[in-house]
Amino acid sequence: MTIQSKGYKECTNSSIFGDIHYKIVSGKSDKWISFLHGYPTSSLDYSAILSKIPDTYNVIAHDHLGFGHSDKPIENDYLLTIQADIAIGLYEFLNIKNVHIVAHDYGTSVATEVLSRYNSKSLSFQINSLTLCNGSMLIDMAKLRLIQRLLKNKWIGPLVARMSSSKTFHRNMKNIWFDRKRYNKHLLDKHWELLISKNGKQVLSKITRYIDQRYENYDKWIGALQGSNLPVHILWAANDPVAVKGMAFKLDSIIENSHLTIIEECGHYPMIEKEEEWLSKLLAFILYQDQ
Repeated sequence: MTIQSKGYKECTNSSIFGDIHYKIVSGKSDKWISFLHGYPTSSLDYSAILSKIPDTYNVIAHDHLGFGHSDKPIENDYLLTIQADIAIGLYEFLNIKNVHIVAHDYGTSVATEVLSRYNSKSLSFQINSLTLCNGSMLIDMAKLRLIQRLLKNKWIGPLVARMSSSKTFHRNMKNIWFDRKRYNKHLLDKHWELLISKNGKQVLSKITRYIDQRYENYDKWIGALQGSNLPVHILWAANDPVAVKGMAFKLDSIIENSHLTIIEECGHYPMIEKEEEWLSKLLAFILYQDQ
């Protein structure tokens, strides 16, 4: 497998919800790979790997509304259905006709909402495969951290968000790494700066209520996975203390056309902690689908 290095450009697309920031890498075909990031970070999660995708693919990674460089409107309710609207709108704006979707954490629920619409044949593009990485879609199996439970509380959450600091951010993030020596403090410093930029602290509690939306939409989103014929790659870090390994095996058992890959000795952010192995496994699956 030849992996070529390419530069990328950063852009902004205006939506009815606000400006959405995205990174794009142009390839030599009409094939696309879209990366959907997790909570509470941004598309910066994928910064080390975007230019390593073979140039037979175009690549896109955007910041969800309320995250990263995208707008963070205070009045928005940050529904995952809105995040799916934004992703779909971006694909349509770029005239994407076929795409492999790669989703991590929070992004997996955005992806399953997109999938539910795809199953109903309401989209203008073809999804070629779906990769799910350490997202607590099986929310009843999630081992939620105390900070998540506090932040999603309607009354306590806004206060906890206002009191948050770089120190508490790093402590909580480091706790979901397997190998603390691989914790990239410089990168996570950038994530903290992006998290609090614009109205970051003011919207964080609302965003964290995505956890409740996973309960409310459980049958719809898990049903979309069970009712799809798409190839689904369950690419899972084994030592995630929140989206535990058991979720990966359960997803593999209930999704008909699934392929399971476990990355051992790795925490919640495998695209950072074990970048090369994660990317190799991801590309092997995608390239196999396109043979």
